[in-house]
Amino acid sequence: MIAKPNIVISSLDAERLENLLDSLPHNAFPGKDELESELARADVVDPKDIPATVVTMNSTVRFKTATDEFVLTLVYPKDQKADGSTISILAPVGSALLGLSQGDEMEWPKPGGGALRVRIEEVTYQPERAGEYHR
Repeated sequence: MIAKPNIVISSLDAERLENLLDSLPHNAFPGKDELESELARADVVDPKDIPATVVTMNSTVRFKTATDEFVLTLVYPKDQKADGSTISILAPVGSALLGLSQGDEMEWPKPGGGALRVRIEEVTYQPERAGEYHR
């Protein structure tokens, strides 16, 4: 198991995610408690103070495994696309991504069990870096 790295999230993302969680029933999705724990342990900063290499909501991230490379955008559930280009913050992997930085590694659950080690190679797009604070 990989130790959890420190995470940074924007005050805007924190507020929106807390409102989303408050609007859902306790057992609305598996991993709700884990997402709440991630938010509770995060260093919350003003959106203008988010480092350019941190995964925030609506960031697009390039990942690498031992054998593959792929790109996903972290989104709110209402913005999830069926084409596989996005991952919801309500998915366990989505909530694990929030606040991580380029170079961080995480374990990604594999279908059917087990885990895959995934490295964040690059945050190819981040709203805060692009000056988009009210997305």
